[in-house]
Amino acid sequence: MQANVNKSSNVMNKILIPVDFQEQSLLALLQSYNLARRIDAEIVLLYVHEQPGILASLFSKDQHNEILSKIDEKLAELAGKTSLISGLKITYLIEKGRIYSKISDVSREIKADYIIMGTHSSETGEEHDLRLGANASKVIRSAQCPVITFNSKHPYNECRYILLPVDLEKETSQKIKKCIEIAGIYGAGIKVVTAIWTKNNPEIKYLLHQQGEVLTEIIKKAGIDCTFEVVESDDGENTLAPAILNYAVQQGDIDLILILTQQEIGIVEYFVGSHAQEFIRLSPIPVMSIIPADTREDSIFS
Repeated sequence: MQANVNKSSNVMNKILIPVDFQEQSLLALLQSYNLARRIDAEIVLLYVHEQPGILASLFSKDQHNEILSKIDEKLAELAGKTSLISGLKITYLIEKGRIYSKISDVSREIKADYIIMGTHSSETGEEHDLRLGANASKVIRSAQCPVITFNSKHPYNECRYILLPVDLEKETSQKIKKCIEIAGIYGAGIKVVTAIWTKNNPEIKYLLHQQGEVLTEIIKKAGIDCTFEVVESDDGENTLAPAILNYAVQQGDIDLILILTQQEIGIVEYFVGSHAQEFIRLSPIPVMSIIPADTREDSIFS
């Protein structure tokens, strides 16, 4: 490993940004400045050198070292230019190994407060642009800190409102508290939204509005501007994410979507819930994914 950052240092907050010098990772870096300034954070760039075993045998040790040396030069140049432009502290690391596991490992070692990364859809066969890039997905499933993903350059670098999609049948106080915390960091308002199928019973719609008002009052008591909306979809009860994303885009002032993803503890690896992955894959707005501290159903309506 080559580096110009001390991983044991924890004086400043830290934002970890995986970079591969492609457009999406550079956009993630560009859009990290606002959060870094707000939490007084150092930005740590991470390049993971991953080389398949067969190809590795074609290069000598000197050739490998030469490649890493060139990467180090490019990272040093990127860190220097970024620091000059942003006025922020920028450091970098180079690791060798599997990309997603190294990102997760380093985030824990440096005690990163956030990971910010661009997403790359799979470019193999018919899967092109149809699912979340494998590395981003695995990082979200295993990270112990919030992960902010970008599918494209968001035109607004501040954060005016955070969209909080909720399932009012099982909403947790943990999720609400986390959104209030993030809104406080950004100085943002919160727009709570839930989606229902148009064929839902009118009594269910009435109950959702009542519960939404309770949730809104909880957030307002924390000093956060908050609104609540029920979005109806004709597409079916299992495809509500597009309706919520369409609402977010139409609002014009939503700059972050906050979702809680899930973990499955045991032999089976971590997973991103299907609805969460749909948000991340389809959203033109940055998405912050947070894994709950535990899996207990601490409902705010119980």
